[in-house]
Amino acid sequence: MANVHQFDVVVVGAGGAGLMAGLYASRTARTAVISKLYPTRSHTGAAQGGISAALGNYEEDKPEWHTYDTVKGSDYLGDQDAIEFMCNEAIDAIIELEHMGLPFDRTPQGRISQRPFGGHTNNVTGKPVRRACHAADRTGHMILQTLYQQCLKNKVTFFDEYQVLDFIAVNGKAAGVVAVELATGELHTFHAKAVIFATGGHGRIFEVTSNAYAYTGDGAAILLRRGIPLEDMEFFQFHPTGIYKLGILITEGVRGEGGVLINGLGERFMPKYAPTVKDLASRDVISRAIYTEIREGRGVNGKNYVWLDVRPESVIKYAAMDGRTNPDGSPYTITAEQVLQKLPDIIDFCRVYLGVDPVTQMMPIQPTAHYTMGGIPTNKFGEVVIDSNNTVFSGLYAAGECACVSVHGANRLGTNSLLDLVVFGKYAGLKAAEYAKHADFEKLPQEPEAEAKSQFEALRNGSDKENAFDISTEMKKVMFEEVGIYRNEQGMKRALEKIAEWKERYTHIRVQDTGRIFNTELLNAWELGNMLDVAEVVAVSALNRQESRGGHSREDFPQRDDANWLKHTLVWKQNGKINIDYKPVTITNYQPKERVY
Repeated sequence: MANVHQFDVVVVGAGGAGLMAGLYASRTARTAVISKLYPTRSHTGAAQGGISAALGNYEEDKPEWHTYDTVKGSDYLGDQDAIEFMCNEAIDAIIELEHMGLPFDRTPQGRISQRPFGGHTNNVTGKPVRRACHAADRTGHMILQTLYQQCLKNKVTFFDEYQVLDFIAVNGKAAGVVAVELATGELHTFHAKAVIFATGGHGRIFEVTSNAYAYTGDGAAILLRRGIPLEDMEFFQFHPTGIYKLGILITEGVRGEGGVLINGLGERFMPKYAPTVKDLASRDVISRAIYTEIREGRGVNGKNYVWLDVRPESVIKYAAMDGRTNPDGSPYTITAEQVLQKLPDIIDFCRVYLGVDPVTQMMPIQPTAHYTMGGIPTNKFGEVVIDSNNTVFSGLYAAGECACVSVHGANRLGTNSLLDLVVFGKYAGLKAAEYAKHADFEKLPQEPEAEAKSQFEALRNGSDKENAFDISTEMKKVMFEEVGIYRNEQGMKRALEKIAEWKERYTHIRVQDTGRIFNTELLNAWELGNMLDVAEVVAVSALNRQESRGGHSREDFPQRDDANWLKHTLVWKQNGKINIDYKPVTITNYQPKERVY
């Protein structure tokens, strides 16, 4: 076989989770990181506002408070043992990143600066607490750059611009992956003792999304086709503040610095929905509040958006009304210069894409598809588990947004995504390297590239009756409308009927570009197949769950139902049919109760 590479550990994806996994695995194992992008173009770089840890640099904070906020934010669907693990690891993780050279913003005393974020509270007073460590509003970008530098320093082998197409398993154990080199169109087999998937989310199945163009659910779809289940795929988070129509994210850090949401009547509306924390409630609560205002006719000029206001005079006015103070107890103030200093990228985005200057004008925003809480099931060490008994699949690991640990449950708190990928990326790397030390290379099948080759050939030789772009556009619109913030049985059944139709039409696609070098048309068509598979699982899971919880809001079942639905959904695809099973939620210290913000 030509183009065969052998490594102890192969990591698929070079975002924060993949780089963290690659860095830790490479300390004891020969490690390769494969990415369809150049690593520093990965979507972690788009994360803006911060990474959470109970450092207490401004005020009292505790990992126990962080744990409770995460459990409460998850609408009690998060596994509490994993949440406790993550929140206790958080402080060391931040200090380690600092020692690697990450340029966090600083307090006047030289400590790491922290800002408030939605759902993070002082558990005694119920008021927001400063827990988000930040590097201006480009925290994810800084994490990505820092980890990439460390991986280069540690001699990790990178295969940039290679698209992984298939997972190889032999005798029930991981044996490698198959990828296409974008520059040549050649297929490559990566023979490995351990494989770590860190391929990110699938927000591109929705029309309005903050997600990068590359976020097409590749890792989840590849493993789904190989008989691995996906967990809790009904839970997708819609971030409250995306730029109107574009979906580009306006960080929660804007509200952390005192920004407020204003409806078309000029009213601040969040005190109605979250009287205690107001504009710093959890994301699912605020997204539904915005859509409620719009549906009841209080959008701006009758359109599907409201205002986000961070003008200094407004921030100062509302801070005084809320009794918000500086860490020293003085009245909270902010200047135009401080807004520019703390939110430079957001100011640039709004000026470039909207022609709006947030220092003097309000920003038009609407909820945008942002983050999946579901994904490839793992335990807290990143080991992939394949059934309701948490049976480990030998040599297979996942971390980051493509994985479901589950620490986010039904709704993720802001800043916990970066913490998730740093903590669980690290442990996936450690566990994979440890496994590789004692494992042998499985003998590869005779034609490991056969399945990948057949997928490409089908796209090159279809009847040409259908166009990938048309199917993709239709899918995104229907998924956003019918499986979006508000859902009901009729709409989701309609979406599933359409998905079946699109999947049939997909078999008739024939790409026009017959070249091998950077054939992006072929890759886009292949990615559409992944999105259709993932969209089907999302819709089936959402239709099946007859309750509202976190990011899953059903108009026909508006209440949370702990008696019947306090459990994780597992979905398999076998012989073209979807099967559903469940596994229990791990509860340690916090019994489910009503969420009040």
